Amino acid sequence: MRTVIFANGGFTPPPDLRAMLRPADRLIAADGGARHCLALGLTPHLLIGDFDSLEPETVETFRARGAEVRRYPPEKDETDLELALYAALEQETEAVLIFGALGGRWDMTLGNLLLLAHPDFRGVPITLLDGFQRVTLLPEGLPSEIAARPGDTVSLIPLGGDAKGVTTRGLRYPLKGGRLRFGATRGLSNEVISIPASVTVEEGLLLCVVISS
Repeated sequence: MRTVIFANGGFTPPPDLRAMLRPADRLIAADGGARHCLALGLTPHLLIGDFDSLEPETVETFRARGAEVRRYPPEKDETDLELALYAALEQETEAVLIFGALGGRWDMTLGNLLLLAHPDFRGVPITLLDGFQRVTLLPEGLPSEIAARPGDTVSLIPLGGDAKGVTTRGLRYPLKGGRLRFGATRGLSNEVISIPASVTVEEGLLLCVVISS
């Protein structure tokens, strides 16, 4: 089973969104992300958050359609998206896709991106999607094939320290056991020139951003 989360950020649906969704996907709406579900004609299995960004009528609409509703107090330590990720891990899930996690407030966008590096969430692949862009955190020690086509842009961004032993295949500017320094921009705006393209990082946290052409 796969989990698809709709968060409350800016939402630019990928052109193939309908084709991406599977009948067996578990849908979770994090607070105002329920409005994205409503616009798409989708009913989430779970609606979660403090609902400070959602009209009571929308909550009741989804409750009437059979959605589970979990309401939290506004004074809490986690964002609604973090709560949604914990809820996703309650059931065995092969991967998590998140829509609506980017855009709008910079603090929320940065916080949502850094959730990929949260120790509790590293055991499952998580992808943030926005229009033609997707963001993932690469696992250490294993080659990660990049879901991209020739001409697509690939940026590699280290988090929390240097990324060491970075090896790329199929990219215009290759690395072989290289180091990407935290805070530097060397890994930005590479380009896929052949498939399959892949990245291996031996040590460190490395975000991979793919922008489809």
